[in-house]
Amino acid sequence: MTSHDVVRLVRRATSERSIGHLGTLDPMATGVLPLLLGKCTRLAQFFGQAEKSYTGTIRFGFATETYDAEGSATSEPQPLTKTLDELRILATHFHGVMEQMPPAYSAKKINGVPAYKLARAGKPVPVKTARIEILNFELLSLDGEIAEFAMRVSAGGYVRSVAHELGAMAGCGAHLASLRRTRAGAFSLEDAITMDELGQLAEAGELQQRMPHLRSLLPEMPAVTVDAETAGRIRNGMAVNVPEFSTSERVKIFAGANDLLAVGKRIAGTLVHPEIVLG
Repeated sequence: MTSHDVVRLVRRATSERSIGHLGTLDPMATGVLPLLLGKCTRLAQFFGQAEKSYTGTIRFGFATETYDAEGSATSEPQPLTKTLDELRILATHFHGVMEQMPPAYSAKKINGVPAYKLARAGKPVPVKTARIEILNFELLSLDGEIAEFAMRVSAGGYVRSVAHELGAMAGCGAHLASLRRTRAGAFSLEDAITMDELGQLAEAGELQQRMPHLRSLLPEMPAVTVDAETAGRIRNGMAVNVPEFSTSERVKIFAGANDLLAVGKRIAGTLVHPEIVLG
């Protein structure tokens, strides 16, 4: 199932045409895929830098063209001669801020075209390195040629590339065998609705109650409520004073308990200008 498949199924269950996801999951991966529905799609720009957490397995012995189990082997099988402790020493290389080369088979856009489409067509794929930050990469166990791992990485980081590069450092090649995203920003597996639950909740009319409350989104932004007159000024794009005294750069502005009206950017003190207006 691709991320687009998930969007299609949610669109069918909710009858909402405007849906977007926050970060593509590879078809072989499972786990957290946050979706924005309706007017909330306009909030996507504020989620762009959310870090991600993963668990999964790496198979040592040969590399693949896609850097994962779905690709064809690009090297002859070779035995893994490193111990778990030796692999852990190599894994310390993947920590902190670094330049990472994305896989040719990825969703990275090259002149507006996803890299994987160029790769499948046999065309050159001039991908460029991207600066990422790996906050944690831990090899948990090793069973034969399969290593379990946990990783926490900034937005834009590719776990597949880490598996591929670690295999090259181990001298035998490697690829990502399985992957599960356990957290995307503030959203975790514990918060998630499974695809089976989606249909059941939609049929029972209970899907809305299982979605995160709008006030809980983007927790780094304080939430404020304004009166009808101030709400009207915001809808007209005017700067307003809001009843909020933190130093946060942005605030979520509500016209009622559940009516997210806008995201405002602070000008000075309590004076904010509506950066985006949702309703």
